[in-house]
Amino acid sequence: LWGRGTAKRWRGLQRDAGRALLLALILALFAAPAFARDVVRYGMQLEPPILDPTSGAASAIDEVATGTIFEGLVRAGPGGTIAPALAESWEIAPDGRLYVFHLRRGVRFQDGSPFDASVVKFSLDRARAPGSLNAQKTYLSVIDRVETPDAYTVRLVLSRPSAVLIHVLTWGDAAMVSPRTAATDATRPVGTGPFALKAWRRGESITLARNPAYWGARPRLAGMEIRFIADPTAAAAAMKAGDLDAFPGFPAPETLAEFQRDPRFSVHVGTTQGKTILALNNARAPFSDLRVRRALAYAIDRKAIIDGAMFGYGQPIGSHFPPGDPDYVDLTGRYPHDVAMARALLAQAGYPHGFDATLRLPPPSYARRSGEIVAAQLAQAGVRVHIETLEWAQWLGRVYGDHDFDMTIVAHTEPMDYGIYARDSYYFGYHSPAYQALMTQADAAVDPAQRHVLLGALQRQIAEDSVNVFLFELPALGVWDRHLQGVAIDQTVQQNGMTGAWFDEPAGPAAAAGAPTADGAKGWGLGLALGVAALLMGLAARALGPAYVARRALALSLTFLAATLVIFLLIQVLPGDPAAYMMGLNANPEAVAALHAQLGLDAPAWRRYLGWLAGMAHGELGLSYTYRTPVAGLIGERLPVSVALTGLATLIALAIALPVGLFAASRRGRLGDGLAMGAAQVGMALPNFWLAMLLVLVFAVGLRWLPSGGFPGWGDGPWPALKALILPALALALPQGAILARVLRSALIETLGQDYVRTARAKGLSPGQVLVGHALRNALIPTLTILGLQLPLLVAGGVIVENVFYLPGLGRLVFQAISQRDLIVVQGVAALLVLIMVCAAFVTDLAYAAADPRLRTRR
Repeated sequence: LWGRGTAKRWRGLQRDAGRALLLALILALFAAPAFARDVVRYGMQLEPPILDPTSGAASAIDEVATGTIFEGLVRAGPGGTIAPALAESWEIAPDGRLYVFHLRRGVRFQDGSPFDASVVKFSLDRARAPGSLNAQKTYLSVIDRVETPDAYTVRLVLSRPSAVLIHVLTWGDAAMVSPRTAATDATRPVGTGPFALKAWRRGESITLARNPAYWGARPRLAGMEIRFIADPTAAAAAMKAGDLDAFPGFPAPETLAEFQRDPRFSVHVGTTQGKTILALNNARAPFSDLRVRRALAYAIDRKAIIDGAMFGYGQPIGSHFPPGDPDYVDLTGRYPHDVAMARALLAQAGYPHGFDATLRLPPPSYARRSGEIVAAQLAQAGVRVHIETLEWAQWLGRVYGDHDFDMTIVAHTEPMDYGIYARDSYYFGYHSPAYQALMTQADAAVDPAQRHVLLGALQRQIAEDSVNVFLFELPALGVWDRHLQGVAIDQTVQQNGMTGAWFDEPAGPAAAAGAPTADGAKGWGLGLALGVAALLMGLAARALGPAYVARRALALSLTFLAATLVIFLLIQVLPGDPAAYMMGLNANPEAVAALHAQLGLDAPAWRRYLGWLAGMAHGELGLSYTYRTPVAGLIGERLPVSVALTGLATLIALAIALPVGLFAASRRGRLGDGLAMGAAQVGMALPNFWLAMLLVLVFAVGLRWLPSGGFPGWGDGPWPALKALILPALALALPQGAILARVLRSALIETLGQDYVRTARAKGLSPGQVLVGHALRNALIPTLTILGLQLPLLVAGGVIVENVFYLPGLGRLVFQAISQRDLIVVQGVAALLVLIMVCAAFVTDLAYAAADPRLRTRR
């Protein structure tokens, strides 16, 4: 009907249309997603353990929640001034013992409850009450009582004058909380601020949405998506790939020059309250000798440390005050770099040949980079330094808690924290009645001029006593989209700097919606694992017989019980105090003790173990120390990501191993065999983390086909979620696929030498038919054994890959839990991994029965 020419043209048209459609699909799938320009996506290194700034001292809490979700009576203004917030005006009595605040009218919390004087009284009484978890309880305890003459007037009557109190009221520790929601603010915060919590995907991101009923000026941003990326390399890759709009606390100063050359970004350098110090143990010899401490100060070259560790960013300091403080005194010239003077002082102190010392360093890059340079500089003066690197929880336990250290490097980021030098029990081991007397006078000084003089005397006192070696002010390094404006550059207090930000270009297509709820899954992860185990037992009973299943079930139970005991015993001996980690450096000891009791850490170990087992029998794994939410819920949130990643990696590994193994076995001894096995050897040798970073550089940063990391969740549809898993699955699958390919090739070569294979060839079957139809099924037995071992290892072994791609999976959860000493989470994940390992053995048994029918008749 059409004729030969017409039909040919029609087939050509179909072919061209098909190609065009395929190209359109590829472009649509791999195109970078478009986001509305009224939602900012920015990165943070640390994730807050909770979101209530009045119950925790971690700086990440304030960086997310203070100024956004929660507000105080007053806020910090430019240059250290005090600006109105929930109080529109206030008066301070001349003697400094009475503060009167006049509150704004018409303010409501995000749940609709009213804000008035009774809320202020409740918030401040709660913060200074016995058993309070407020890290600044010491400062707030100066309030003797809170009076409420009327609904919009509050009187703070102090037990003694305190000039610092008005500044403390700008901190997140003094934020106003609703009596209706205070008990749940840690996980479901409700404040009066311009943004409200929309979603918290623990380990991945926090999403804030604009509060439509906010009492003040409407924020220009409709929302914020805060993603947690601890690794500096991953942070830089996420910015280059366009996955983030900003990274205010950028952790990779070595890459800033590259960002400055890129027209897509703007680079900003601001100031912080971070005082980076070489802290000395004044209570331990030889550091108890003033001459030794001064010798160390002379031996240090601050400029070389700033240039080498911070790539030139940062300002030198000579005392425990940041240069931006209006009361700052420049004491950097008190101990100029002078190695000869350092050696002379050491000789006077009785150490003409120097001495040995240990420098224990926490994880931040500024500390470890500075530590290497400090060790080299002290060696020139004769001090032989041995460096030990610790995780945060270990550092808090050994250095901060037990005072078991000679020297350490850390940045104290809290504003006006010079009061720590007046605490005899602080980890410096410094005791000075003269300093304590000055501190008492400065705290009581109401007159600004008098207080300025006293604060200068405080700085000179600790400099003269050379309590520590003061290095540099930690800079505020920021990289963000050149169209993003209004971001706070200087960090005068710890709070969110994005509240006044906006984009100066028109809005694009709306970003995808459908984020999961803040609560997440509630404990279905363990139930899912147990359900899968029961299903596998049923299938195994049909395939391999009930007696076999009964024996395996008994072995499963005994193995699981023994594993829980071993896990518990090993984890309980780990150093580090989770309560100290959560409360931070300047936390009041009473607050740490109260948190111990609240978390149940003061109970005997055997009682905690039995309680853990009893909870597991009911599908409960306890309450996370860090997040203060059920562990089963945390695992339930992370398990789908790890299962999907493991499943995709397994499919990719099999897709690689089967054709490569068959190809190599069919060409044994030939060039193709050598090339295939050579490629497999390279794949086995490639480290996962290096392969992961290479994939990010090529496909995310270079081609921008796939995201550099993160996980959007399943609520946005299957493709965005799978798209986020492609690169990490490849990083996991390529080495595993190479191993499987080599095992399969060896098994196939051995099988091809069997008599039944020669018989099949003699019957006239082709080599391909013999290879696939006869040899492959028997060669699968050892391959399935390796695959069965790989499955749980892929789940547990994805720690590095999940951290490189900042995926919220089980691997990253257990890594964070170990670093934070969240012991109950580590126990729960480890127990689940044991269960997955046993289930993998059942899967392997079923696969055996499917591959070899003879096993089904062996009861």
